[in-house]
Amino acid sequence: MQPAISISNISPNTHFANKLFIWFLDRLLGIKKMDRLYRQHEMQGLSKEAFSDRLIQILKLDIQGAEKLKLKIPKTGPVVIASNHPFGGIEGVILARLIGEVRPDLKVLANKGLGIFREISDYFIFTNPLSPNDPKNGPSLRQCVKHVQSQGALLIFPAGKVSYYQKAKSGISEHVWNKLVGRLVSIDSCQYVPIFVNGENSKKFYRIERIYFKLRMLFLGRELLNKTGAKIVINTGNSVKEKQFDKQLNHTDKAMLCRALSYAQDRRWRYQWPADMVTEQLPIIDEIQTSQLIKEISALPANQLLLENKGYSVYFGYQSQLPLVVREIARLREIVFRMHNEGSGQALDTDRYDATYTHLFILDNEQKKIVGAYRMGLTDKLLDSEGPEGLYLHKMFKFRPSFVNQQEPCMEMGRSFLVPEMQGSYQGLLLLWKGIGRFVAQFPQYRTLYGTVSISKLFDPRSVKLIEQGLIDSQSASQVEAINSFEFDNHIEINELAQKIKLGEQLTAFLTSIEDDGKDVPVLARQYLKMGGKFHALGIDTSFNHTPGLLLSVHFPSAPEKLLKLYVGETYKEYCDW
Repeated sequence: MQPAISISNISPNTHFANKLFIWFLDRLLGIKKMDRLYRQHEMQGLSKEAFSDRLIQILKLDIQGAEKLKLKIPKTGPVVIASNHPFGGIEGVILARLIGEVRPDLKVLANKGLGIFREISDYFIFTNPLSPNDPKNGPSLRQCVKHVQSQGALLIFPAGKVSYYQKAKSGISEHVWNKLVGRLVSIDSCQYVPIFVNGENSKKFYRIERIYFKLRMLFLGRELLNKTGAKIVINTGNSVKEKQFDKQLNHTDKAMLCRALSYAQDRRWRYQWPADMVTEQLPIIDEIQTSQLIKEISALPANQLLLENKGYSVYFGYQSQLPLVVREIARLREIVFRMHNEGSGQALDTDRYDATYTHLFILDNEQKKIVGAYRMGLTDKLLDSEGPEGLYLHKMFKFRPSFVNQQEPCMEMGRSFLVPEMQGSYQGLLLLWKGIGRFVAQFPQYRTLYGTVSISKLFDPRSVKLIEQGLIDSQSASQVEAINSFEFDNHIEINELAQKIKLGEQLTAFLTSIEDDGKDVPVLARQYLKMGGKFHALGIDTSFNHTPGLLLSVHFPSAPEKLLKLYVGETYKEYCDW
């Protein structure tokens, strides 16, 4: 009886010697056993969907993450889905079946060895991974590009080969991803969906491939059969749009980035934030009466009005001058911080530093309400009067002698907020920065400001680790030490990427793939980057509901001239030359 599943399906040479060799290989590689299962379960002639379902059922596979995968696949438009290749076969069948439910137009660039299954051959665009330079692969690759350009969905395993043991990584990993995936995600309006499938082949398989690497391809059939009862975990990231990829990257670098995006979904690369220290939220205190606030503000010296702009005024003052204003600021801080899982849980957000720090705040002149504020510590005065304990951030970081606040007067910035109505507009942030600029124009001895940008625990810990890894350079990191660090290991694959391309410039793509609600690098961190900020360390603020904070510094006179003129005003040159 002619076998239904055989190497002859992909190598139809009728010569007797060739037939004898195929007969031998069918038995050696487990294909004869597949053929028996095929006949026993009446799989011949089934549709590709029914065949895939029957194969999954026969192997009794425990597939996890299937529904989430289907939810993350765009229903229309060009899309490239790329995954690691841990098993070398069955993951292709599983992913094709699941994605095909959402995208019936799906095509899969696959090893021509899967051609032994005639029923599912319609899914595939076949290639030969053992001979990547084979000219016969050219039409297949061009077909992939044309399919995506025609608004189609394409599943690809860009390593082109099954994962294998790599001594340098002390574990199982993949070949370099083919730059084809970089070419595909550059197609206009294309979306990229990163997938990571957790799992490994048998130890015997890896021993064989270490003897001679091409042998691994010959034993994939046996590996498929020994997956009976296996748990296969599919981890899917959010789709990343073509415009979110850095256009300066070439196709090879984009392929590396696509690989890192997929590996960032690895189930093993996870961390659970510690339980919130705040278990009870006390009622917020009542709003301070407007008349009382205006009475205090009106009594300020004229130089403490920093600017007026489009119905808003920006002031600075001290708790000794403005006890009720500072109390209202602390009330508003608690409201805003609770929205980001950073609140103290107390009736207002205050501590002893409110009494010694300078308060910069925005007043809505029409509503007579405070709509934003910053707390600023003038380090020369605080260190002289109280020593290191006078600085709030001494609880988070050990400042080495090389750090700027140990060498000259600085401004330690913190506790910034904008009320919800101002958070969606550019104006609120602009007013705060103009206030800072006008303040240093009055007090030009302050050349550098530093502080932390809080990163809400509403972020996935992977995102926080990527932000830390992408923004902090080794030279800046050497100047401080976090007292309570973020104990979450870097991902070895992303480490490799960071050494080859600028991870900090690819953070939007990473965060898009991880954060379900579209969170990106915090706006304040982006603002400091525009100012030429340097990031030094990531620490945990144990006094602030264990919130992660990125320590940074900005040398104000070195900021771009356009921003200096905007923030400091017409006297910016005098400030820079002081």
